[in-house]
Amino acid sequence: MPTRHPACVLLAAATCLAVSALPAVAGEQASPSVLAVTGPRPEPVLPLPAAELEQSLRRGVDFLLARQNANGSWGSVNITRPGEVLAPVPGAHHAFRAAVTSLCISALIETGGDGPEVAAALERAETWLLDELPRVRRADPAVFYNTWAHAYAIAALARMLDRTPDDEARARRIRQGIAQQIDMLERYEVVDGGWAYYDFDARTRTPSGSTIGFVTATVLVALDEARRAGVAVPQRPIERAKASILRQRNPDFSYLYGEYLKARPMREINRPSGSLGRSQACNAAMRLWGDPLVTDAVLAAWLDRLFARNGWLDIGRKRPIPHESWCQVAGYFFYYGHYYAALCIELLPEDQRERHQDQLARLLVPLQERDGSWWDFPLYDYHQQYGTAFALMSLHRCRRGSVQSP
Repeated sequence: MPTRHPACVLLAAATCLAVSALPAVAGEQASPSVLAVTGPRPEPVLPLPAAELEQSLRRGVDFLLARQNANGSWGSVNITRPGEVLAPVPGAHHAFRAAVTSLCISALIETGGDGPEVAAALERAETWLLDELPRVRRADPAVFYNTWAHAYAIAALARMLDRTPDDEARARRIRQGIAQQIDMLERYEVVDGGWAYYDFDARTRTPSGSTIGFVTATVLVALDEARRAGVAVPQRPIERAKASILRQRNPDFSYLYGEYLKARPMREINRPSGSLGRSQACNAAMRLWGDPLVTDAVLAAWLDRLFARNGWLDIGRKRPIPHESWCQVAGYFFYYGHYYAALCIELLPEDQRERHQDQLARLLVPLQERDGSWWDFPLYDYHQQYGTAFALMSLHRCRRGSVQSP
């Protein structure tokens, strides 16, 4: 009897695993692959004392208040190191500032409290955002960081609606702003569905480049917030975006960095170690938009993996070159990934949240800088602001009883 070549055995095994991750046919119960619900688990930790958590949150809020620009925004083009990332002026920085300001608004609404200093900061920031958002555009044919601005602006605007619900004129303007940002996202949807921030291919009006899974997930989460705020969201780009994420999902629910890597699913960045942060965002997005395969067991398993294998993310934190760390992890994955992990915790049943909340709080609070900020990747003068906003919103979801499942 002939011996099977090892490559044939591996191919057959990979095919079986891939098939197991696909949705079941009509009439059958869909279930995720066993690879998606098993994995490493972290050592148990004690809950962080509530007073310590609140002190950390207060220091973060104070940092944002101190670093707000006079015009109400956050961040600037100030270069903090040699060799900054590609950012064509002025469009890229307009997008960066709008995205970072949106994140800071969301963070202050969630964690800032009702004091007069926070209220004044929010008034200035919201005025700047509503005035500037209609002017945020693509920087040039290859670079469109405005995708981030549109997504995080929608999330901020949705939170702004809840802040003063009785001001009808203001609410009408905010809803118009959300609708305009959704329209911009429809314009910049890539040709195969989903969203990205580069087009180094044909550089066409409708971006011709590869969809990027975590960018698409970010947009989908924001569009869910718009939907819950009562703003109409077009279904076609949602379905195309979900399909693009599914094309990038491995059987273990790690996700490709982008669809351009679909022929190399085992490249380091596409493995669980490279997908630790990205999987949190993609799992949250697909769960919010009705994917039955993103079960509680999948969310919990990937949260466990994030905390048990956090070194893969942490070893890239504060490295100045994108993707220079092991498994091609970039520093800016860190607080981004933990924020979406916090959203995944929010999606779990209440009786399953506490151990994950404890892990997240114990991880983030010790990383706070002396000035009250958090940061993971040096990016002009935006990194401390966006890192602090992500950390504040993550820690807010570690407060007992503070989160509500959407």
